[in-house]
Amino acid sequence: MRVSMITAEYPPRQGGVGDYTAMLCRHLHRQGVETTVVTTKLPAAADSSPPASRVIRSWGWLSWPALEAACGDADVIHIQYQTAAYGLHPAINLWPTWMRRHRRRPRLVVTFHDLRVPYLFPKAGRVRWWVTLALARGSDAVIVTNAADERRLRDSGLGARVHQIPLGNNIPVAPPEGYDRQAWRARLAVGEDEGLLVHFGFLNSSKGCETLIEAVAQLRQAGTPVRLLMVGGRTGHADPTNVAYAEQIEAQMASAGVAEAVIWTDFTAPDEVSGHLLAGDVAVLPYRDGVSFRRTTLITALAHGLPVVTTRPSPAIPALRDGENVALVPPDDAAALARSIARILSDDDMRRRLAEGARELGTTFDWNRIARQTAGLYGNLVGDREGGATGEYRIRNDER
Repeated sequence: MRVSMITAEYPPRQGGVGDYTAMLCRHLHRQGVETTVVTTKLPAAADSSPPASRVIRSWGWLSWPALEAACGDADVIHIQYQTAAYGLHPAINLWPTWMRRHRRRPRLVVTFHDLRVPYLFPKAGRVRWWVTLALARGSDAVIVTNAADERRLRDSGLGARVHQIPLGNNIPVAPPEGYDRQAWRARLAVGEDEGLLVHFGFLNSSKGCETLIEAVAQLRQAGTPVRLLMVGGRTGHADPTNVAYAEQIEAQMASAGVAEAVIWTDFTAPDEVSGHLLAGDVAVLPYRDGVSFRRTTLITALAHGLPVVTTRPSPAIPALRDGENVALVPPDDAAALARSIARILSDDDMRRRLAEGARELGTTFDWNRIARQTAGLYGNLVGDREGGATGEYRIRNDER
């Protein structure tokens, strides 16, 4: 089976969607699926693994014939969608409908990495959702990463076309060879009596970093010795609004008097990221819109067995159990966030319980299972086109 994977973001460009695509391709290969990545042309030659066809100069209307040519004789075309990565242009949303003119066209699949996008263009209003639905309706199958997005698309009339397949951990639990946690913390100049809080991922207005900085200031003013480790690149390449937000957060750190307590790693290799996460005492992820399994930063923290303090989801997510595998606080509440962090740092039993619960929940996001589910969906679609599903790839009910 031949699959053309379309993504505007792909390594070495920084971003979770690109990392997800690369990991998915590697694991699909183990399932016997041949993948080709079609992505953005970069100013200079770039190596990547798996390799990619970097042929799309712009994601506007002129990308349509280039995409069709690049996808060649694929059995399935799979679009990895997050609107900012495509320059906020709706061309990719309408391309599947244009492709339907072919009698023997490939099957079309789209993965929505986040339905709660900021905008397609300023004040787009209802047009934004209409264009999003156009991409879903033009595709033969739609993959979402969480129950909330699944409900929203099913309620929009897409029914059985929608499939929930979770995201995976893009950062394997694999620190550098010879890793020693205490030596790593010493290299970061973290004192033996200091709690190390970890925030992972790009700075974005949805991440609640203002609340995090205020909570760190409150903890230090109360005499709780903490440092904050900001792991990963600051802004990424997909969302231009991240740059202004990062400047705002750095200014807040300075005005709150905590800049000297913050350690920045900037963008580093996956093994370095893993080492930084394992060095932490508590992961703090105060998303403003509530925690969700669409967040790979959460999934990565869980997989690394970190006690996680994050914000209550709405609606509730049964798999997230407050006090057992996460600690939940209200969004935008720095005082509650500081209290929860202080309690975990002072209570060894609670910290151990949350770490064990996080590690167990993290096994849910296993890449082998994700690849099996995705390959099964492809096989069903190709089998339907050819008059019968292929048993080798059919999704079992217990894999959904």
